Amino acid sequence: MEHAQGTLMKSGLGSTECSQCPRLVALRQAVRDRYPDYFASPVPSFGDPEADFLVVGLAPGMHGANRTGRPFTGDHAGILLYEALYQSGFSNQEKADDPGDGLRLSNCRITNAVRCLPPENKPELSEIRACNSLLSRELSMTPAPSVILALGRVAHQAVLMALGLQAAHFSFAHGALHELPDGKILVSSYHCSRYNTQTRRLTREMFLDVMQKARSCLRP
Repeated sequence: MEHAQGTLMKSGLGSTECSQCPRLVALRQAVRDRYPDYFASPVPSFGDPEADFLVVGLAPGMHGANRTGRPFTGDHAGILLYEALYQSGFSNQEKADDPGDGLRLSNCRITNAVRCLPPENKPELSEIRACNSLLSRELSMTPAPSVILALGRVAHQAVLMALGLQAAHFSFAHGALHELPDGKILVSSYHCSRYNTQTRRLTREMFLDVMQKARSCLRP
């Protein structure tokens, strides 16, 4: 299934026809008008559809996934994520600049809680809920036992919502590990955003440690 990893499908889980969130649809159109070459559509997941390891981010970045059409590709947040995936044996290279760069993931898949670019990178609760059925489908594709790495509080809560679980029972914290009722394991991390890394809220060492924690939870 590696041959499908880099294909930018504007259908199914990445449909351009989605119009559930008027605010996001309006922003999508505004971006297309200003940047005709940008993907500017709901960004599909990337990686092995049968992976035991699922990484869940927040939403596409304006000049990253929203531009390139591949999660965490072409922006600052992807620098640390793809380095950590490479260091942990989940990818064949540590850089992700363009969908045609030859990057392949091994036993790993990446998606977002919200598939479209939100204004100021801050999706509203209604937008998270609108995309939650897609996240639920992603989670249903991951076998049990499997490991989910949630990048940030929003992703953490979106995963729990998609699984029908109460967030109060599974608190968010960097490095937190929760065994879920369906046999999956949820590991949470601060988001690898530019703000978090520049303010040192999240360091490279911290992120590599949490990635290794997730890796150690996978079945042999």
